[in-house]
Amino acid sequence: MRLYLVRHPRPRVAPGVCYGRLDLELAEPASAAAARISSQLPPGLPLWSSPARRCRELAEALHPAPRTDVRLWEMDFGQWEGRSWDEIGPAALDGWAADPAGFVPPGGESGLQVQARALAFVDELQAAGLAAAILVTHAGIMRALLAYQQQLPGHRWLALRFGYEEVLMLRWPA
Repeated sequence: MRLYLVRHPRPRVAPGVCYGRLDLELAEPASAAAARISSQLPPGLPLWSSPARRCRELAEALHPAPRTDVRLWEMDFGQWEGRSWDEIGPAALDGWAADPAGFVPPGGESGLQVQARALAFVDELQAAGLAAAILVTHAGIMRALLAYQQQLPGHRWLALRFGYEEVLMLRWPA
């Protein structure tokens, strides 16, 4: 199966703010982002999206009938949501950076929990016999799936970076 993972466009949020589950508006219309990336996606594929507005609006601009699934939502940063990285502080951030797969922000979830729900979703797509699908999602989901595929240890996950509107094609399983 081919998975086309699409990171959402730039959200409207102040620089330096932690956001995962925050449901943010886009900084520009989704149609502009769709025009930039549509040529990178094969036509006619089924498309699923995170329910987050920043993903859903792009999905709607790319596909006539996108579906949503909560398992494609970004990592829940718990009490860190909406706070500046400076406010969260270096001690907490160092703990997360040392083990982004296993560290759990207060009231949030770990990277491994994100990975488990993303893998469950992809397993369902594979069991349905799909040859290919498009997933409009978040950097955390992309990171979790690529880390799984590359069998990366948890401390190397943050080295995987994805820009806004980036398209990553994975062959699943590898």
